Amino acid sequence: MDKSLLSKTAAAMVARGKGVLAADESSGTCEKRFKSVGVECTEESRRTYRGLLFSTPGAEQYISGVILFDETVRQKTNDGVLFPEYLAKKGILPGIKVDKGALDLALCPGEKVTEGLDGLRGRLADYFKLGARFAKWRAVITIGEGIPSHACLYANAHALARYAALCQEASIVPMIEPEVLLDGSHTVERAEEATEAALRATYAAMAAHNVSLEHLILKTSMVVSGKECSRQATVDEVAERTIRVLKRTVPAAQPGIVFLSGGQTDVAATAHLNAMAAMKGLPWPLTFSFSRALQNPALKAWRGEAKNAAAAQKAFHHRAHMNGLAAQGKWKPELEKQAA
Repeated sequence: MDKSLLSKTAAAMVARGKGVLAADESSGTCEKRFKSVGVECTEESRRTYRGLLFSTPGAEQYISGVILFDETVRQKTNDGVLFPEYLAKKGILPGIKVDKGALDLALCPGEKVTEGLDGLRGRLADYFKLGARFAKWRAVITIGEGIPSHACLYANAHALARYAALCQEASIVPMIEPEVLLDGSHTVERAEEATEAALRATYAAMAAHNVSLEHLILKTSMVVSGKECSRQATVDEVAERTIRVLKRTVPAAQPGIVFLSGGQTDVAATAHLNAMAAMKGLPWPLTFSFSRALQNPALKAWRGEAKNAAAAQKAFHHRAHMNGLAAQGKWKPELEKQAA
C-alpha cells in the first residue's frame, strides 16, 4: 500500500474544476446506447467511439480521470497506444470498473447485490500493471414497498468495504458507488431516507474493514424524486437534501465526493451539481462522475460516422466544460444557449 501514491491519485481525481468520465459501460449497456443512434455495437465500434471521446482536444482541462471497462483498458488508439497510457500522457488518470454486476439478492425479492470479489486481488494487480490508478465498484439500491431492506443495505456495504480494502492494498484508490436508483414513484423524502441509510451502512462497513478514509472517493446519487413521482423536487431542494445527507454520513477526512447522473437529463445533472458546489462551508470538494450526462450529445452527434467525429468531440467538450464550471458553482443556464 503506497500511501503517497494513493493520496496523489485521490487529490487529482477531485482537482478543482475537473471530474471523472464514466466510460465503463458493459457491452450490453453499450449496445442499448448504440442502438438508440443506429450504430452496430462491435468491439471495434466501441473502441472507435471511446477513442473519439478520449482524444477530444482540451478535454483534460475538465476531465481528471476515466473509468474504463475491462475490454477498453486493453484496447489501443489508432496509433497503437494502449488507452491507459494515452490518457496518462494527457494528464488524465486511468481507472477501471472491477465489479461483475448486480445480481438478485437471495431471499430479498426486488433487490440486488453486486458480485466480483472472487479473484479480485489478482485482477487488481493486473490492472495496476496496465496503468489503472483508481477503481470503481457499483452497488444498486432500489426503493420500493418495504425496500431497501437491512439485508440489502448491509450485503452491499460489506462487498463495497472488502473491495475498497483490496484496492488500497494494491495502491489503487477505491471509488465506492452505492447508487440509490431513481426508478419508481417514490417521493424525494423517501429518496433522502434511503440514501442516508445506504451511506450509514457503507461507512460502518468501511470502518469495520480498516479502509483508510483519506484514500477513498465516494460516488453517490443525488437525492431526487422517483422518476414517476408526481412532484419533482426543485434544483434547490435536491441540493439541500443531498448535502444534508452527505454531511450526516460522510467523514470530513475523505478527499472528495463525485456524483453520478443516474438517468437525469444532461442539463438537470449539471444544474444540481452547480447548486451543491455553490454552497459554502462544505468539508470536501464535490464534482461529477457522469456517463450518459456527459456522453449523450456526443453519441447523438457521432452516429457511427467518421465525418461526424469533430462535431461529437465539440459536443463532448461542451458538456465537460459545463460540468467543470458546475463543480465550482460557476455554471449558468445561459451558457448552454450560447453553445447551441
